[in-house]
Amino acid sequence: MQMLLFCTALWSLSFPTMKALALTQQGLLPQSGSWFFSSLSVLCRFGLAGLLVVPFAWRQLRGLGRLELEQGMVLALFGGAGILLQMDGLAYTPASTSAFLTQAYCVFIPVWLALLHRQWPSPKTLLCIALVVAGVVVLAGVNFHFLKLGRGEQETLLASLLFTGQILGLNHPRYAGNRTLAFTCVMLLGTALVIAPLVCATAPDAAACLRAYASPAACGFLALLILFCTLGAFILMNHWQRYVNATEAGLIYCAEPVFASLLALFLPALFSRWAGIGYANETLSVRLLAGGGLITAANVLLQSRWLEGKAIDREPVNP
Repeated sequence: MQMLLFCTALWSLSFPTMKALALTQQGLLPQSGSWFFSSLSVLCRFGLAGLLVVPFAWRQLRGLGRLELEQGMVLALFGGAGILLQMDGLAYTPASTSAFLTQAYCVFIPVWLALLHRQWPSPKTLLCIALVVAGVVVLAGVNFHFLKLGRGEQETLLASLLFTGQILGLNHPRYAGNRTLAFTCVMLLGTALVIAPLVCATAPDAAACLRAYASPAACGFLALLILFCTLGAFILMNHWQRYVNATEAGLIYCAEPVFASLLALFLPALFSRWAGIGYANETLSVRLLAGGGLITAANVLLQSRWLEGKAIDREPVNP
């Protein structure tokens, strides 16, 4: 569980880094849209990460099994489609609402498992879900008076459902014998392939893809995304998630907005000085402390033996 928490910390670095990269690229290509910048950064991030893994996974890739190829493409399709829907949904709903709805996978996963196993989750799991949902609501500052299921909300919920499929696909017993580097390499390159059509559709011209990285700062931000948020996070996730069940993994991953909020207290100013952009630090607030505290409490409870049950929260995990 500690390694998966570390993964969420690595993922959280992507939020301020992606924001700083987008601001830098807007200065380089002011006439281009946010869809182009977002899709291009995802394409470069996952595509280059996959290419970097190839030399280390070459021996495994030469003997790539059918199930390893299948799992890698399943993760790529669920993850890539989820990212696309999440990005489009952000154009039609506030970021705080999107952040709240994206975490819906912590509810979708135990509901799916409850239907699959025909039994309710244990009291411990239900309490952890309640703490996480409450924490994310507080942290995102969701105003339920203005929450409606329009296009953006529907797309974000569908994205969360696809992320649920990604988490369940990683834990499926069918893939228990797969080698981490082999299917991770397929997943990374496959995600780039899923995103590539959107880059082609939104790029002003082919040269714009190069101009978007025509500064040391833009290349530096991309390197951070590749090394820490993609290679580090996904290799660790793909290896260690097999040692917990999908319900626990979904709850642990909800710690991501807590780490992201903490990084946003100081990283934006550092990035701004480096890249010459206007990106202000966020401030420490009661909302951050309260929401982060609830999510942290859920993760502490998840790792304790209190309210230990024999139901869904103790389902078998991959060996």
